[in-house]
Amino acid sequence: MQLIIKRFGELTLEELYEILKIRVDVFVVEQKCPYPEIDGLDKDAYHLILRDENGIAAYLRVLKAGTKFAEPSLGRILTARRGEGLGAEIVRRGIEFIREKFGGGKIKIEAQVYARGFYEKLGFKQCSEPFWDDGIEHIEMIFE
Repeated sequence: MQLIIKRFGELTLEELYEILKIRVDVFVVEQKCPYPEIDGLDKDAYHLILRDENGIAAYLRVLKAGTKFAEPSLGRILTARRGEGLGAEIVRRGIEFIREKFGGGKIKIEAQVYARGFYEKLGFKQCSEPFWDDGIEHIEMIFE
């Protein structure tokens, strides 16, 4: 499994296509949630891709502090295959990347409520009341 970290302008057209396709497949099609997946934040993000011989196995994007939240954040977290620990691995890699790139401090995410336990096992704590976003209940969570 290879970890690839690139800024938007460093992505090849093939990589960008593959990222957008898997994000739409998971967040729009699989979750039956029509919303603007391309939200204008990708150009300011670092894109972390776990890739193997089958393509993207897991993905997330990192936003620096002040982009979406006051803290650096992880978002668009997904895995192509469930039950292999890839979600936890990409989140840990994202945390490590933020620590190396931006130093210590808090990291914020918006998580779907059903995934709260997953993120709690990785050290995140709920820091907001539940709210609805694009028809799915979410919470904000902090990693310290």
